[in-house]
Amino acid sequence: MKQTDTSPNLAGIKNIIVVASGKGGVGKSTTAVNLSLALKDQGAKVGLYDADIYGPSIPTMLGLPEGTRPEIVDERTMKPISAHGIVCHSIGFLVDANQAMAWRGPMVMGAFNQILNDTQWGELDYLVVDMPPGTGDIQLSLAQSVPVTGAVIVTTPQDVALLDAKRGIEMFRKVGIPILGVVENMGLHICSECGHLEHIFGEGGAERIAQDYKVNVLGSLPLDSAIRERSDEGIPIVAADAYGKVADIYRNIAATVSDTVKDLNSSLSMPGINIIDD
Repeated sequence: MKQTDTSPNLAGIKNIIVVASGKGGVGKSTTAVNLSLALKDQGAKVGLYDADIYGPSIPTMLGLPEGTRPEIVDERTMKPISAHGIVCHSIGFLVDANQAMAWRGPMVMGAFNQILNDTQWGELDYLVVDMPPGTGDIQLSLAQSVPVTGAVIVTTPQDVALLDAKRGIEMFRKVGIPILGVVENMGLHICSECGHLEHIFGEGGAERIAQDYKVNVLGSLPLDSAIRERSDEGIPIVAADAYGKVADIYRNIAATVSDTVKDLNSSLSMPGINIIDD
């Protein structure tokens, strides 16, 4: 991770990965949770930061009961919550579940930075950040306020979602954040009654983005009710069905992300070569 003047609580984090989408409802948070657990299953130490200030869902997806609060240390810093072998933090731990977050941009940025910088994350190989949906000023500021290793873009094959995913890629590229790849959700529906395959939201969308922007397709997830059901139950699919086909897809996504991050870090650490003419 690049060194900046951020909080010493971030000093032990090797890589920050943001999971983002151009629009809501495409499975961004589900991807962030299952990616985190899949990275943990590879032996990495992983933290998950729910930065979706307006709609925090990570506490529910990790099965943490309403009213869960972080331990406050020295009247300032907080200890993250442990769940399923990872540590996490969210605005959802600090406000009532039914409270509407009617905040303007500066308040959102203040909350984001305070939670991020005042949490005792400890030594982590990865901090996965579940970003708010969209590509506006807030998202741009969030991306620039922390030293980000790379971004994972989440989309569905639907044309409207693909347009927003492209905007997300453009936004991160403008601020110099590498795109680790694209995750396509709801790529294929398998009928539970007859086994018929159907591309309800379109076909090949992620592949087209990959070709246009020269990025990887990290994986394509099916439209599977088990993914939603396990998330609602607080046991993400990677934990609930560790040897199932969907968990395999998430593990493959995590492996590709891990390899890409290693390649990026290697290229950044390689010394330059100076050629001196005699």
